[in-house]
Amino acid sequence: MSYFNTIRIASAAAVLALLPALGQAESLRFSNVTSVSGKDAGVEFKRLIEEATGGDITIKHFPDNQLGDDRVVVESTIFGDIDIGVSSTSPMATLFPDFYLFDAPFLFLTPEQTYAALDGEVGQKILASVESKGLKGLAFWENGFRNFTDNDKAVALPEDLAGMKVRTMENEVHLAAWRAFGANPTPMAFTELFTALQQGTVDAQENPLGIIAGNGFQEVQNHVSLTQHVYTPYVVFMNLEKYNSLSDEQRAALDEVMKQATAYQRNRSQELEAEILASFADQGVTVVELTPEQKKAWQDKVIEANIYDLVKSKMENPEYLDQMLAN
Repeated sequence: MSYFNTIRIASAAAVLALLPALGQAESLRFSNVTSVSGKDAGVEFKRLIEEATGGDITIKHFPDNQLGDDRVVVESTIFGDIDIGVSSTSPMATLFPDFYLFDAPFLFLTPEQTYAALDGEVGQKILASVESKGLKGLAFWENGFRNFTDNDKAVALPEDLAGMKVRTMENEVHLAAWRAFGANPTPMAFTELFTALQQGTVDAQENPLGIIAGNGFQEVQNHVSLTQHVYTPYVVFMNLEKYNSLSDEQRAALDEVMKQATAYQRNRSQELEAEILASFADQGVTVVELTPEQKKAWQDKVIEANIYDLVKSKMENPEYLDQMLAN
């Protein structure tokens, strides 16, 4: 039976049965992201926590970054103006250096490996690091793997990139990695990217599937290579003082329901990506799926160019990256 069919049967009743007495009623402001899977998970989280606590915790859900962009949401949650927030890891790295780990290319090779790492010992240590600035790390949600598109040929190995101008973010690690792959990385404002692809100013770009589809890049790029070269999670966090002010029973309910909402969000993200890939096929886009051996060839280039050492130089606990790679 799928997660969607079982969650409503078991989860709320099971949590409620464990909670004999909840504290005073709490209404929490939840700032959420623009991704469909994130918004859907926010609705599910609201439903589950309100059912599990009998309404002692209610959620005011603000999706689509209504309360500010990622950086504003992080700061506002630290100050207590927002109770629960969601952010990509990139804007958090300046405050929490171990989040630079998620810039490392080909650190994770499959979704299953990624989830195990995020939910494992090292991932949870990184999540707990946000307490140093007054946040409580609640979960890693899925933003997604970044993938490669071009309008020239099917790309499966680094040597296929020779001479290609690839639009990338203005990110030291990403730029170094694309040079190591043999491409000509070209930082450019995202708002200019569609026109640049259309006019041939750049040959290729890389982004998660949801962003590729949402911005219609498949209209001007006829190859999508599932390189999955960088995985970016979302971080779900709460104002630490607010979290600690909840009763023991309320915290137990929130922690348990967040686990369920996280499983829902990741499942939903994978469903949406499958739908996007099917739509690409319908539009005549060639989708290239890399074998494990081909992904290893990309990872070897990263290692040869000392990209992981560059990432570790930015981290507070560089051994975390080594531990992730060892798993």
